[in-house]
Amino acid sequence: MKALDIEAVQAFVLTADFKSFTRAAEALDTTQSAVSLKIKRLENGLGRRLLERTPRLVRLSADGNAFLGPARNLVAAHQGAVGSFGAERRRLVVGISHHIVGAELPLLLKRMGRAEPSVVIEMRVATSREVLEEFERGVIDAAIVLRHDNRRRDGETILEEAFGWMAAPDFEHHSGEPLRLATQAEPCSVRSMAVDALNAAGIDWTEVFVGGGIATTGAAVSAGLAVAALGKRVAPAGTIDVGPRLGLPSLPSRDVVLHSNVTDRPTKGALKTLAATIRATAD
Repeated sequence: MKALDIEAVQAFVLTADFKSFTRAAEALDTTQSAVSLKIKRLENGLGRRLLERTPRLVRLSADGNAFLGPARNLVAAHQGAVGSFGAERRRLVVGISHHIVGAELPLLLKRMGRAEPSVVIEMRVATSREVLEEFERGVIDAAIVLRHDNRRRDGETILEEAFGWMAAPDFEHHSGEPLRLATQAEPCSVRSMAVDALNAAGIDWTEVFVGGGIATTGAAVSAGLAVAALGKRVAPAGTIDVGPRLGLPSLPSRDVVLHSNVTDRPTKGALKTLAATIRATAD
């Protein structure tokens, strides 16, 4: 058997993690066809089919499942060998809107850590406005925010975030009573978006819970205390969009945008993995 191509093994591991050739290609800064070719050559060399491919799904075969653990160890050993000469550790400070990450945050950090072990990741979660201000002052290296206006039209669009009026399935709203609303603390552009939409539609509302992020606001929603304007992608599991049922106005979608000023390969690689992982949560 020929020696394994480490880049092909890495492509396989990422494709298995993302369940997508496209997302693996984004993380590797290459094309989908290049990733597919690398994995095909790897399969030919091993004499085993590692992935089952369908138009809508990529999944591990039995042989692929058996190979994944050793393949992951091989990639980690290679990264350790490359870094054995005391390569300088780089700190990457990323600001991210608290409306963009939910329960998948541990997965984001795990994939970034695996992609670039030499990069120390510092993540700050705040409002899009606060994150963007820190980026413009040079306090952070990268910002992942919701685009609410035309103040900045640069940056890489990662995905389009759809918002809904999210609530527990058993949430009750009685006709004639103000809508019970859970919001983020001010200033929050999503809060403003929700309140403006309700006011424009002439719907009475009352704020019954103010949270400091998706975790706290989502907990109030899951408990049945209130309705909240949340991204459907990051809303708590089990919650539903009650907007149509309650006759609430539609909420506009927002672009999720990455702004970055990093130039070195390790930190750029970590950011590409982060962006690909966020995109994968919408697939």
